Amino acid sequence: MPEEPPEREPYPNWVSQRSMEKGPHSRADRFERAAKAISMAILRNRPLEDGGSGRPVLVEGKRDEATLRALGFTGMVERVNRGWDRPRLIAYLHSTYCTGPDGGPSIILLMDWDRTGGRLQKAIRDRLMALDSPVDEDLRTELLKSMKPEGRTVESLLPHADSLEPLVRGFLHDLG
Repeated sequence: MPEEPPEREPYPNWVSQRSMEKGPHSRADRFERAAKAISMAILRNRPLEDGGSGRPVLVEGKRDEATLRALGFTGMVERVNRGWDRPRLIAYLHSTYCTGPDGGPSIILLMDWDRTGGRLQKAIRDRLMALDSPVDEDLRTELLKSMKPEGRTVESLLPHADSLEPLVRGFLHDLG
């Protein structure tokens, strides 16, 4: 008489594990999470006289800056692509924004979430951290999870600014 096959273990709950790792499936949930992260970054980016922390956002180029302005950023936005070599850019960022009044990270890094952007993000982060200047990567991390289906670049958020902006305004109102 042949042996009975061993009883199989139930399949793991891949959906909830995926949600924890990659973010929610629902577009509304993803946009809400992205808007919350954007609003927190806007608060840190606002000039001191407007009640913010005066932290600059470092992006790759002009279109990325235009996208941030459309999303509601009013403070300094610095660009990587300005014709400077990397050591000069790092020295400028360190000397200009080294310490912050809120005691938090001095610069918000927001490179694209493609391979080139990831390499650029890592290189700038590592060089600034070597100079004891912490950086804020929370916005990029959340956008990478939440907005990946919509695109892999900061400028790919521009077509969604009309959808995100009311959510951002709501979060900013709630946060004060």
